[in-house]
Amino acid sequence: MVRNPVRSSNLKSVGYDLRSGQMEIEFQSGKVYRYDRVPQILHQGLLATPSAGQFFNDRILNRFQAVELKEQEK
Repeated sequence: MVRNPVRSSNLKSVGYDLRSGQMEIEFQSGKVYRYDRVPQILHQGLLATPSAGQFFNDRILNRFQAVELKEQEK
């Protein structure tokens, strides 16, 4: 999945697969998580907001099932 960079002190890049509704978020720490069944509007909002970290915390974190991707999956 292609991830686009975002301006954030916590998030580094974000990718989205429209067909599956999966969103990948790469954090500044280097960890990457895949979130399942995320509505496209939330992906668009995350890219458009002036505070990607706050948007993530308010609308995505702990609301969607997530798995950390291992190095070979990134």
